[in-house]
Amino acid sequence: MTAKPPIEYFPAPRRSHFCSQCGSPVNRRVPEGDNRERDICDHCGAIHYQNPRLVVGTVPVWENRVLLCRRAIEPRYNTWTLPAGFMELGESTAQGAARETLEESGARIQLGDIYTIIDVPQIEQVHVFYLARALDPELDPGPESLEARYYDESEIPWDDLAFRTVASTLRLFFEDRKRGTFGPHHYTLESHR
Repeated sequence: MTAKPPIEYFPAPRRSHFCSQCGSPVNRRVPEGDNRERDICDHCGAIHYQNPRLVVGTVPVWENRVLLCRRAIEPRYNTWTLPAGFMELGESTAQGAARETLEESGARIQLGDIYTIIDVPQIEQVHVFYLARALDPELDPGPESLEARYYDESEIPWDDLAFRTVASTLRLFFEDRKRGTFGPHHYTLESHR
């Protein structure tokens, strides 16, 4: 009998148990000169800071229709989202947003201005969406998307959107489009628990 592979899940735990510098166990306490608890290695002195993760994406538009992708991954498998994902080391928010759009939908875009910046402190993230203009209607979704398609405002699957940041960004986009002027918008998405 072969052992089952470990269950993969995301996000990985943020709490450290061992030092990434020397491998010794870490302790959680407030370091001298700081004001909050951190994971600290008493062996080598390394302080393991944890900071919010950046999610970057776009609101791509082709002929007044907005591009959405149906997720092929957890969390929120089989629900719709704007093309977005975690920013990688070594890239700007704009580069990450364009990369995520290409990876998830295959859409070629011209990136516009920052549109929404949404603080989501309860999950230690900040979501940044850029406006974008699709250069053509062609789509070729990558492995993280079951499908990608352009939606008219009246067709948006509001009850099947993956994340509240996506829903709030779309609502702002359609409101701004009616007014004829677009963002930027910055707000905090409070916990709904």
